[in-house]
Amino acid sequence: MKVIEIAFTGTPVTDIKRARAFYEGVLGLTPTMESAGGLWVEYTIGSGTFGIGCYGESWKPSPDGTCIAFEVDDLAAEIKRLESKSVKFAIGATDTPICRFAIICDPDGNKIMIHKRKV
Repeated sequence: MKVIEIAFTGTPVTDIKRARAFYEGVLGLTPTMESAGGLWVEYTIGSGTFGIGCYGESWKPSPDGTCIAFEVDDLAAEIKRLESKSVKFAIGATDTPICRFAIICDPDGNKIMIHKRKV
């Protein structure tokens, strides 16, 4: 296989309306594409695309699955803002040699890293 780029990253959800309320209302993402029937929604973030999809038993959320990392401008401010909205944190603010991050959970328990490089 010769991979030339990551086409998109997708996360399964069980309730598209509830997921959209979280990703758009809480995280502030703006939808850029919605499939007919509304079971798939995409958000363009920088040069990448993040999607959420609700496809029942064929694609289920998992707290143990892949984690997407969203680079943010001000991690401390985002942590404070998300805490004020009672967002569940799986891991609080953590430092590594190259970044600082925290991991939050969406309403289905999918993990999302909010991230700030130290560069």
